[in-house]
Amino acid sequence: MPMTEKELKDRDAKRDLGVELLASVLEMKAGKKGHTHKIALSDVSQVRARSGLSQTQFAQVLGVSARTLQEWEQGRRKPSGAAQSLLAIAARRPEVIREIFLS
Repeated sequence: MPMTEKELKDRDAKRDLGVELLASVLEMKAGKKGHTHKIALSDVSQVRARSGLSQTQFAQVLGVSARTLQEWEQGRRKPSGAAQSLLAIAARRPEVIREIFLS
């Protein structure tokens, strides 16, 4: 059953939100069971991470702007056919991408 307005005000008057917030932050930092936080990386982000290159470096190797790469990584845009082919190579052979960047 939902709480009445008066019950909510009474409850909130007894709370210390600062203490509750601090306890939550400490709980997250401690990694308590049931409180794990995972961030799903896009396929493009995973490929870039395996290459060991920064966004700027990876974008340079692919011949696109860092902003375009960010758009791909955030799922707002999709790579073109040629870029998809380069990403497939990078996924299978990240050392080739590093070699191209270093040359």
